Amino acid sequence: MSDWFRAAGDGRITLTLHIQPGAKKTEFAGRHGDALKIRLAAPPVDGKANDALLRFLADRLGLPRSAVTLKSGQSARRKVVELTGARPEAVAGLAAAD
Repeated sequence: MSDWFRAAGDGRITLTLHIQPGAKKTEFAGRHGDALKIRLAAPPVDGKANDALLRFLADRLGLPRSAVTLKSGQSARRKVVELTGARPEAVAGLAAAD
């Protein structure tokens, strides 16, 4: 198991992410300490970056948007996101994506 994601026994997966808003494009950018770094094209204004992050994760994992929840870090670069119904092996593959 990785240190940037944890799978619970009830099927939920928790991700620790480091977000860089206002990037040229939205993409995974490897590791940042104990977090997975994601660059977001959306600006950090009025929750646009948070919404873009949740949509990006849902799209990449083939989940409905409602299965991706921001648990903490609403106004910080370090965020904790909870996934419902994702496969751990699909989540582990995010670090190698892009």
